[in-house]
Amino acid sequence: MLKCVTVISVAAMTIAGAALAQTPAKTTSPAVTAVQSSAPVAISPEKEKLIHRILELWHVENVGVVMLQQPVAESIRQSRSLLQGRVSSERQEATMKEITQDAKKFMDEATPMVQASAQKIIPVTVVPMLAEKFSEDELRQVIAILESPVKKKFEALAPEMEKSLGEKIAADTGATINVKLGELTQQVGLRMRTAVTP
Repeated sequence: MLKCVTVISVAAMTIAGAALAQTPAKTTSPAVTAVQSSAPVAISPEKEKLIHRILELWHVENVGVVMLQQPVAESIRQSRSLLQGRVSSERQEATMKEITQDAKKFMDEATPMVQASAQKIIPVTVVPMLAEKFSEDELRQVIAILESPVKKKFEALAPEMEKSLGEKIAADTGATINVKLGELTQQVGLRMRTAVTP
């Protein structure tokens, strides 16, 4: 069973990688294609400077990293669910530690790749769009929003608020949800066994 769970986890990560590999074809909208295929947009030095500042504040290059994190986190969650009630708590903890290490290694190797790809693609996608759709005054307004101390204060507090809310929801619904999650896990396991049984 442990081998099966590990295989499922690795398969999910492989699917994540495959999905990322298909991203250019999937996310290349007609608007992006038009920008890439049309003549380069003439950008004034001042507008170029403003766009550069927006990119510094926005960190749009992390889009690819988020795309990786979501399926990897889901893979870990599914692995934990599949292990619950099937193995001892010690075995579960040891296996989850190994799976988490595998996931970390995957992220460590894949993150620089997607960030480098983003840095290469941003100048031919995001930059022309910003230059075409926003005036210099509008770009300055965007910068003011991104630099806002209130925005930074809210973003700094957001993780703490989300954690507090999550803990309260878990305390309020945990007993019921855990039972239902266990039932779902058993049902999924049964369907998987039925599907693979000749």
